[in-house]
Amino acid sequence: MTRIERRNLRNGILFALPYLIGGTVFMVYPLVMSVYYSLCHYNIITPATFAGLDNYRVLFSHDEVFWKSVYNTLYFTAFSVPLSLILAIGLAVLLNQAVKGLSVFRTVFFLPTIVPIVASAVLWLWVLNPESGLINGMLRAFLHIEGPGWIADVQWSKPSLILMSLWAVGGPMVIFLAGLADVPAVLYEAAEIDGAGPWQKFRNVTLPMLTPTILFNLVMGLIAAFQYFTQVYVMTAGKGTPADSTMFYALYLYRNSFVYLKMGYASAMALLLFLVILAATAGVLASSKRWVHYHGE
Repeated sequence: MTRIERRNLRNGILFALPYLIGGTVFMVYPLVMSVYYSLCHYNIITPATFAGLDNYRVLFSHDEVFWKSVYNTLYFTAFSVPLSLILAIGLAVLLNQAVKGLSVFRTVFFLPTIVPIVASAVLWLWVLNPESGLINGMLRAFLHIEGPGWIADVQWSKPSLILMSLWAVGGPMVIFLAGLADVPAVLYEAAEIDGAGPWQKFRNVTLPMLTPTILFNLVMGLIAAFQYFTQVYVMTAGKGTPADSTMFYALYLYRNSFVYLKMGYASAMALLLFLVILAATAGVLASSKRWVHYHGE
């Protein structure tokens, strides 16, 4: 290497050094230690003792709440993610029309996204209150029926959280609006010449051209759903009530680590969650070759 090349290499390393140090301290080291602690019994107070795969054995064979948390998380993911995508696409298509006051409607639908999560959870606690809540009040006033217990009912607790998750589809909606703006107008013109109606144009032009955007929102939605925590923590005071029907995986991980101080056990859960999210993301990306269409290909 010449003197100038060595100087450029040195300067490049110096500029990258803060990121390299920060990444090592705050990402690599915690990940390595989490894997180590998952093989130990560790409660913060006393030193960690190596236990092999004992944490994993207890998780899979002796912990009923663990399996409830897995079921609750999968249930929420299976319904929340597809419904959010469908609603976001529908709103984006409607808000992509040339009508008066379009910017106002876009702002209204995007506003819930910028509301702090804790504030929105407290708001929905009032909306879903079985006695004085807005939804049950409207059911009594207009349909003369008594609404369910929502978050306080074992049968309705998870549907309540799914309904709540649909309130904040403004983020994906904006991304879909950007995707719609990228669809070439010539494709719609060709479809109209062939006699295609609105549904045929949406099914054969809009939807295929939106598949890259759908892929992005699907991956992000899966990652967020598997880590669903803040809303259910606020709405159930961190207890996953009633009867563990809202004990989501991330909430149970939190309780094991910071309530029961079972850090080794929680580390094992965290590692499993990481592997599941990694596998789900890899599976979606692998399948995208069959259903994602890029403009120009």
